Amino acid sequence: MGDVFYLHSRLLERAAKRSDQTGAGSLTALPVIETQAGDVSAYIPTNVISITDGQICLETELFYRGIRPAINVGLSVSRVESAAQLKAMKQVCGSLKLELAQYREVAAFAQFGSDLDAATQALLNRGARLTEVLKQAQYAPLLSLVIKVALSMLLGLLLGVGILPFAMKSLG
Repeated sequence: MGDVFYLHSRLLERAAKRSDQTGAGSLTALPVIETQAGDVSAYIPTNVISITDGQICLETELFYRGIRPAINVGLSVSRVESAAQLKAMKQVCGSLKLELAQYREVAAFAQFGSDLDAATQALLNRGARLTEVLKQAQYAPLLSLVIKVALSMLLGLLLGVGILPFAMKSLG
């Protein structure tokens, strides 16, 4: 029978093989794993992460704060990365993932302190705007609008704009 790692890899290598009569080819499984308290270092999540070509980590806390999709950009990775993105998205959003991860980390610690230097405050302000830009209404991704607004943010064109106008539902 083998160990769990071997079983997982065999299961995910080819979820199904189609016959020539049905068009041939194979189907790939998309594993979904629920972690205990977000712990991706447990045995099963670690196994599946090492087998797959990346993972999207969703976070309950982000979902409850209205950030949807509730993706933890610090834990989510892809071996394909930008090769699967549109060229415009790749050019505009290369540094946004890092910036968003930095914002979320600093924001988590900033809530405990009141004296923030100017650079930290600027990171928090920009991160709050970026978070609003990336929020999506259900069934309504606005790819071209997100690219335009993200580019404007990268160029510093929206620094004087308040946070509320950034909500995607009001831009759409």
